[in-house]
Amino acid sequence: MVVPELRPWRAARPHVVRAANAVRPRLARAAGAVRPGLTRAKDAVRPQLARTVAAMKPQVTRLTRIPGPKTVRTWRYAAGATTAGLALAATVATVAGPWDSSGQRTAERDRAAALERTGGADHGDDPGTAADTPRPAPSAASVLIGLGAAGNSVKSAPTGKALADVLGPLLGNTALGARRTAAVVDVATGRQLYGTGAGTALTPASTTKIATAVAALSALGADHRLTTRAALEPDTRELVLVGGGDPTLTARDDTDGWASLRELARDTAAALKKRDITTVTLSYDKTLYAGAEMHSIGVNDNLAPVSALMADEARTDDTASGPAPRTTDPAKDATRTFARLLSDNGIRTTAPGPSKATGRAETLAEVSSPPLSALVERMLTNSDNDIAEALARQTAVAAGQRADFQGGGNAVRAQLKKLGLPLSGADFHDGSGLDRADRLTANLLTSLLVKAGDPAHPELRPVLTGLPVAGFTGTLTSRYTDGAAGVVRAKTGTLTGVNTLAGTVVDQDGRLLAFAFLASDTTNPGAAQSALDRTATALAACGCG
Repeated sequence: MVVPELRPWRAARPHVVRAANAVRPRLARAAGAVRPGLTRAKDAVRPQLARTVAAMKPQVTRLTRIPGPKTVRTWRYAAGATTAGLALAATVATVAGPWDSSGQRTAERDRAAALERTGGADHGDDPGTAADTPRPAPSAASVLIGLGAAGNSVKSAPTGKALADVLGPLLGNTALGARRTAAVVDVATGRQLYGTGAGTALTPASTTKIATAVAALSALGADHRLTTRAALEPDTRELVLVGGGDPTLTARDDTDGWASLRELARDTAAALKKRDITTVTLSYDKTLYAGAEMHSIGVNDNLAPVSALMADEARTDDTASGPAPRTTDPAKDATRTFARLLSDNGIRTTAPGPSKATGRAETLAEVSSPPLSALVERMLTNSDNDIAEALARQTAVAAGQRADFQGGGNAVRAQLKKLGLPLSGADFHDGSGLDRADRLTANLLTSLLVKAGDPAHPELRPVLTGLPVAGFTGTLTSRYTDGAAGVVRAKTGTLTGVNTLAGTVVDQDGRLLAFAFLASDTTNPGAAQSALDRTATALAACGCG
């Protein structure tokens, strides 16, 4: 894959000025709100981020039109970093992909919040998202600034020998266990620059979510939404709450943009009262998904039973991410909550039971999730297993396959095959990577990241923008605090005896590199995690061209 050279700054300047004027007020307010927290962190990240800004100054990414129901031209500031990392407007990077309603996500807000919390273990501690409301992934230093590497102002790609000299000793660390594999690829050209055992399939743990994200976005599109609805059977006046597979449906007061069960209850009650109905038989329909709801790991705080109908990921506490106790019957529990909300709006119901809405049922009200792009970003940033399993099953539904664990895995594989990705040795048994029977290669993981940066596939860009930012967001919030903070973006993976890391860095020569490191048979997870972090940091610091 050869990426076109970036347009000269002079040609892009008028557009940059207009974009700057459009977002300046919001940026000023955001900067004012977070200035105290940013000041505390600036010394930790200044050296790395200053080098990144220097590398990106000569470059401006080309404009890209986004396919979808309506073609939209989006702008984003590439966030270089002055104070506390990721200050705005070093240059403009038009990374194609859907964004929030403001068109701009700033890392300052997330960094300020991150300073007040800890966490980051992939399947253990809270990944660092505020407990009260889920937040979308932020924009940090532009994820694609290195795509101009074929241009005149950036040095050539690192050589295999130079990378081997840097990475070899670090990957040889005994903390990485008996088996370890690695690959480094130049995203601009798709050329592998370094590999050791890159075609050997190992247990990927949560880096599996990268594959799930690419498959779901490819099959469904970045604008796809998951809809929950209330339908009334015309003959029996049975009200059926129909699950559309949205695990982010929330019953909380502050929805922060996610689909609201409270809103659905209000709208449903209003529609019933217009029909002079104040008492209904209440049922729920979770038949969109098939098969067993319980993952092979059994009851586990990292994953609720996988159901097409749930609220707040079936959590029994007020958290929005990370491990938490879950209800054993998410659909029934969500419908009980719906019944209570209907009662608050003057509608009496029977105790809910399972059912299936007929084709004649009239939809009274519905609520939809944010676009799939936002779900993917939340999944990757927080390593959200519930969203991952939902997206695997949604991919199966789109492909006409049975929407169970194996069907989701088969659908993911089939979708990646359509994209021409290297699947030798790969095996998918779920969407989250919690199943130890999953197998991925370093070749496949880096190919997925390269595909997500391909200008021909802008719908896949949330795979890159959703990657946690080292030292700032999600599962990397408490990692890299004295290393490549703000420079490394990567998905973590952790199971007993397994440590993995896959993501992107912009090296010292300004090239965007995709990497994947997989280690099996590790005995000290903390030491293995640190070894992987040091390896990624060394890659970011490499001027090996």
